[in-house]
Amino acid sequence: MKQARDTTFALMFMVMLTIAAGNTALQSVLPALGRSLGVRDAEVALAFSISALFWVLAAPFWAHRSHRHGRRAMILLGLGGYATSLVLCGVFLTAGINGWVGGTAAFLLFIVGRVIYGATGAAAPPAVQALVAGSTTREERTRALTLLASAFGLGTILGPALAPYLILGHIGPVAIGLAGPAFAFALFGVAMLVAVWRRLPDDRLDDVSHGAATAYPSIGGQSSGASVTAAVAPEGGGRIGALDPRIRWWLFVGLVMGHAQAMTGQVIGFLVIDRLGVSPVDALGATGLVLMTGAGASLLAQWGMIPLLDLRPRALVLVGLALAAAGCWATGHATTLPAIASGYALASLGFGFVRPGFTAGSSLAVDASLQASVAGKVTSISGASFVLGPSIGVALYGIGHALPYDAAAIACVVMLPLGWRALRE
Repeated sequence: MKQARDTTFALMFMVMLTIAAGNTALQSVLPALGRSLGVRDAEVALAFSISALFWVLAAPFWAHRSHRHGRRAMILLGLGGYATSLVLCGVFLTAGINGWVGGTAAFLLFIVGRVIYGATGAAAPPAVQALVAGSTTREERTRALTLLASAFGLGTILGPALAPYLILGHIGPVAIGLAGPAFAFALFGVAMLVAVWRRLPDDRLDDVSHGAATAYPSIGGQSSGASVTAAVAPEGGGRIGALDPRIRWWLFVGLVMGHAQAMTGQVIGFLVIDRLGVSPVDALGATGLVLMTGAGASLLAQWGMIPLLDLRPRALVLVGLALAAAGCWATGHATTLPAIASGYALASLGFGFVRPGFTAGSSLAVDASLQASVAGKVTSISGASFVLGPSIGVALYGIGHALPYDAAAIACVVMLPLGWRALRE
């Protein structure tokens, strides 16, 4: 029995890892693809903003349906949408690379593929949570779901790390090039779909365990832990408004921080190309290195430094904002790869402190009956930041390359005295 449970958990861990890695891998190569196809930077950001919007809208919808339709069915739906989206994205990008359609037309079609991912990919994480929750004891549940959530964080490292090595040459007369990662991760998705299809039995009405909506898996968007809180909280609890005095300033800090992180993460690929003066293809390895460094620093904060330092939520937020401000400014004014990577890592380290800080602060501000409601709002804010944040970042980048990073640094600095005065535990 325990062996079967461990096998199921390992499979669910790989499902979460695959979804996060494929999305961030595509994000890491898209700036280079856009430049290669002559597409405006704003159109590149729009592709992921629309995908994030559909994810934010669809995630609560699917979270409430995993029990009715069965967790296995929802996981298959999410993986099917993920793989279908990547295949379509790869085909449309290949059409643009080979000149069968214009660059703008290729990206408009690419957005259609991203909509499929946003609308259906969000079905898998809540069902995965519910499946793991149903196979663990109450004492084991939080630890198991937290470990499961870490798969998203690992995916944000592995996706950009693998993407440069998945650039393909020609298949016959057809050039694949930068569309290679889309096809490669689509294959990973199909492999996971087949594994789930064969290894998981139909589980409709097996138990009353539930999952929760998960924030959009994006570069820099490591788990806040709110989804885990919502998944282990009893259903049918009380409701609390986002403007309630107990939580509104915590949520506001999270919203500002989330947009700062989304802005800076979205344009980092463009910054590497422009600051290093290299071709889009040659910049892929450097971009992957910077993104891995940033994701690693964020995970270091959440998995290593926060447990070691044992800081309270308010201190986490204030320390994180100071580090993020310094890192954003350093990244925006860096001119070499080591300097860009170091600055981005420092900024990510700061964001890695703020995210669990505002999550824990919001949670501790209310009693047990409101935990699920607060966690849902934290997750919504974390996801919503990646709807407008990328487009804002690219718009500022078009005015000046350092501007998104300066704006993020200023926002973090402004939030410091506000957090000092307004945040209460």
